[in-house]
Amino acid sequence: MHLQAKGQVNAQQLAEHCQVSLRTIYRDMDALSGAGIPLYSERGAEGGYRLLGNHRTQLNGLSADEAQGLFMLGLSGQAAELGLGGVVAEAQLKLLAALPTGQRDSLAKMSDRFLLDAPGWFGEAETLPALVPLAEAVRRQRRLWLRYRSWKSQRERELCPLGLVQKGGQWYLVGQVGADIRTYRVSRILDFKVLATGFERPQDFNLAQYWQQSRQRLEQESYPDQALLRLSAQGHKLLRALFSPYQLARSQAQGEPDAQGWQQVSLPMGSVWHMASELARLGAEVEVLAPAALRKQLADTASKVLALYRPKDS
Repeated sequence: MHLQAKGQVNAQQLAEHCQVSLRTIYRDMDALSGAGIPLYSERGAEGGYRLLGNHRTQLNGLSADEAQGLFMLGLSGQAAELGLGGVVAEAQLKLLAALPTGQRDSLAKMSDRFLLDAPGWFGEAETLPALVPLAEAVRRQRRLWLRYRSWKSQRERELCPLGLVQKGGQWYLVGQVGADIRTYRVSRILDFKVLATGFERPQDFNLAQYWQQSRQRLEQESYPDQALLRLSAQGHKLLRALFSPYQLARSQAQGEPDAQGWQQVSLPMGSVWHMASELARLGAEVEVLAPAALRKQLADTASKVLALYRPKDS
């Protein structure tokens, strides 16, 4: 398949690609030739191995849509959400049919042993009627008009849809507006229209790279400050169970636990109000040492809760 894709490759390149020795490459090439694969080898600095004529490995007539759907193999749930369930199923059948019997049985066993369940625990799957037509607009490169509910207000946008990303069970649309590339949560799209006009994708745009950079930027912007806490042993357990992996990975213990098991820990935090709400779940197993505004906010919250539950005079 590597020769078929590259045209001509020398033995050293094949050895590096397959992570084997040159001796293994020479042996395998002899074996392929003996099996009837029309290989041609040419000596010299510009030489290498190539397939003769129009020899190709066939997959029993994959359609263009089925070929595009191959990237979703093993992601049947996501494929169905995007309207590609049937296409992926057909592509999988044709791929299986092209394999030798032993490999076909092995692949079937693998599919029974591994499962991707993307949404988090206790979360209901979103019903997103817009997802299939949005996916079609991404595939066909058609511009979109949409009305979107942000945190502050409703807004209208015309954009070029560059991709769809599923993160934590939520779908996000990545679109270009002018020179900017932005992210929209699909569940917040109130209305949309697929326009007749097409667009050209930016040649240097890479969806995976954009998403990684966007995610890292969001995490950094969401937790710009540090809180200094004093936690009991139980507080440590609650912290690990209730706080985000991003915060936990960047938490730092200060010194050793005291005789009662309490220990100082620094932890990334966002807004004072949000952090106080999160820490309230730890009850009396945490004390805020800094910043002062967070300590005051948590104390005010505790006072209000105490007043709410204080026995009332009859």
